[in-house]
Amino acid sequence: MTEPAEHRTLLSLAHVRREFPGGRVALADVSLAIAAGEFVSLLGASGCGKSTVLRLMSGLDAPTSGTIARDLPPAAIPGYVFQDAALMPWASVRRNVELPLRLRGERPASMREPVDAALRAVGLADSADALPRELSGGMRMRASLARALVTAPKLWLLDEPFGALDEITRFALNQTLLALCQSPDNGKPATAVFVTHSVYEAVFLSQRVVVMARPGRIVDEIAIAVPYPRDAGFRSTPLFADLCARVSDALQRASAAGAPA
Repeated sequence: MTEPAEHRTLLSLAHVRREFPGGRVALADVSLAIAAGEFVSLLGASGCGKSTVLRLMSGLDAPTSGTIARDLPPAAIPGYVFQDAALMPWASVRRNVELPLRLRGERPASMREPVDAALRAVGLADSADALPRELSGGMRMRASLARALVTAPKLWLLDEPFGALDEITRFALNQTLLALCQSPDNGKPATAVFVTHSVYEAVFLSQRVVVMARPGRIVDEIAIAVPYPRDAGFRSTPLFADLCARVSDALQRASAAGAPA
């Protein structure tokens, strides 16, 4: 595995189970450690528990059993990005990006600089006053990234954020996301946990791909020992093709393991 910028464990799940009323098991027994500065993708078929893992990591949900540990300051806000950009349709891009700062009580004058910086980072400086309906799907997702970025998160949690986009836009946003995670203000790479159904996206972005199967368990992990920065040329290399083949094979085995008897 490519060594993360730091070696301490930022986030860990130990023998976590999540069972919902009625007996549906979303996670059976999941143990996973994420190092500070590491980019990890969760890959697997629908219903294998990827999004549940993300919700537990964020604190939006609690396990039925097992333990979750986070080495984060109490006031730290994870940068949570969903598949739907989830923008307020009546508010400008700027007002949408300001939302996390307003929710934590910051004064309007103090918000302008970080909001401007976040918009520049995702290429939306010229669209600050636009409404979401005036933006393309890719631009709406860039606004969602900016809204997460504005709090300078040490931890990014991303639940299939680019799944509904065309391939060209997705590739461009993959590059944007890596830049945001690898070049934060404090000079240390941010930690990212990324849920996806795309083998190619997982290999391009990650230092480690974690493959899951139903019912809610980890069945394989593949290290992507390719240093950052990564550019579009990486996707054309024999190494990329080989890694994608290895991850695809692991995914097929996971799908077979999780298929109903």
